[in-house]
Amino acid sequence: MHLKRLTLPPGVRDTDPVTWLQREQIVHTMTSIFQKYGFTPLATPALEYLDVLTDHYGQEGEQLVFKVLDSGNFLRDVQQADWHQDPKILARKIAHKGLRYDLTVPLARYIATHKHKLTFPFKRYQIQPVWRADRPQKGRYREFYQCDVDVVGTTSLHCEAELLAIAREVLHELQVVDATIALNHRQILQALAVEIGMEGQETALCVILDKYHHIGQKGVLEQLKTYVSDSALTKITWIFSLSGTLKEQLSDLANKLDHLPQGQAAIHDLETLLKYTDTLMPQGVDIQLMPTLARGMTYYTGAIFEVAVHGAELGSVAGGGRYDHLAEHFGLTNASGVGLSFGLDRLYQALEILGLLPDMRSSTTQVLVTFLEEAVQERALAIAASLRKQHVATEHFPVVSKLKKQLHYADKKQIPWVVLLGQAELELDTLHVRNMHTGIQEHCAIETLVDWVCAGNKNDSRT
Repeated sequence: MHLKRLTLPPGVRDTDPVTWLQREQIVHTMTSIFQKYGFTPLATPALEYLDVLTDHYGQEGEQLVFKVLDSGNFLRDVQQADWHQDPKILARKIAHKGLRYDLTVPLARYIATHKHKLTFPFKRYQIQPVWRADRPQKGRYREFYQCDVDVVGTTSLHCEAELLAIAREVLHELQVVDATIALNHRQILQALAVEIGMEGQETALCVILDKYHHIGQKGVLEQLKTYVSDSALTKITWIFSLSGTLKEQLSDLANKLDHLPQGQAAIHDLETLLKYTDTLMPQGVDIQLMPTLARGMTYYTGAIFEVAVHGAELGSVAGGGRYDHLAEHFGLTNASGVGLSFGLDRLYQALEILGLLPDMRSSTTQVLVTFLEEAVQERALAIAASLRKQHVATEHFPVVSKLKKQLHYADKKQIPWVVLLGQAELELDTLHVRNMHTGIQEHCAIETLVDWVCAGNKNDSRT
């Protein structure tokens, strides 16, 4: 028999029980906050048609969409000459579906499909995996979970403020204090393009600025020289050194760009947004203006933001912004939206590096019921059933084994309570219950077992 390989493709990972339970607790924290702000859950399929997924992510993003070969004879429409064509042209003939690249474009498709039965503004959160054919590296995977929260159907800046407040509250609940929310506006980027003579080439400017954290100021200016002169670039070098308090940053921004209509509109939006945010969530991590923040998605039109956790060196753990025209690709007008997306995997890594992950057992089981003789196995099953009816997570050991083996099983799985059941216990109408954390073993009447264990769980720090 040929043995299958045990390695995984690059960029994907197995998730062990402790990690999954820790992630679930992080997700629970986020969903509780999302629901508190009035957002409801949504799920969309992993597969979408490629014409749904394309024309939204920019040239570089489009190349990272995983394409899925058509079912059956996917070469049926391919001619001999096609093999010598551009691979992208060939791909269009053999693959018409792809794995979702993010959760925002599927949201727009969903809203356009179901618009007649939705209530607007439509507020939803969505926590599902996405896939990108990216180069795997620290904090960057090919399969990862996004935790999105979006409002569609209004242009009100109250929505941006809610999302910034949510970002602050999530970080606060996860005990992250050393972090920054970077804030910018697409119209500031448009104003910068006008300032240096790149009007109409805003996408190119955004693509280059989006690389700032990788190539630095020198690299950005070097790439911009392809489009404009050195003298033109001197007009915007200030974007790399904006500093001071948030109020001072806004003042500097106004001094630099207030002579342009795009700059005026952006500064007004940002001032209003920050005022609303401070009303909703006045405390929390710092918000800073960052004129170099571009975000690569071409569908953004207004405020954009990213969250970075300091000390983790992983890049942003969350990001988002306003998109006014995304739903128009699907025939839906007047459906401006704004969203915030947490990268669950990167957020988990940041919490792990900072030592902020919740302390979890490797099992959710609270009680293990053992049986030391065949004669009592049905009684063991009945006791386990009684505990489960009282919502106590319970296992029973499946076979008669030595007590040492069963206790070792409980210890390895960090199960805090073990019920020891033998013929002697039945005859005496009592049970031995062992606290695996303290090693203390006590007697308990069978009829009071459920109450006894539940009371013990409340008093035991391991449960």
